[in-house]
Amino acid sequence: MKLITAIIKPFKLDEVYEALSAIGIAGMTTYDVRGFGRQKGHTELYRGAEYVIDFLLKQKIEVAVTEEMLESALGVIQRAAYSGKIGDGKIFVTHIQEARRIRTGENGSIAL
Repeated sequence: MKLITAIIKPFKLDEVYEALSAIGIAGMTTYDVRGFGRQKGHTELYRGAEYVIDFLLKQKIEVAVTEEMLESALGVIQRAAYSGKIGDGKIFVTHIQEARRIRTGENGSIAL
């Protein structure tokens, strides 16, 4: 089992959700996060004053998948989150050693 963590632009969340649902992935966790990478933030004008925004608003999503679903899930996330502009985000994959459903006690990939 693998855990996919993706940092994406907030307006791409619905597209990623719909794309993952279309390939049969039934669970996803999202967080509102702030951060910076190569994009390094931007400046905004508010009432005539210029403000530097260092930490940009992003969406963090986490999806647990089986080994068999990993490549298709990665491809779907990358295509759905793509805008072609700087700040599209990153995808990370980590190994899940154990998964357990609290209600039933099922474990392993069945618990996903």
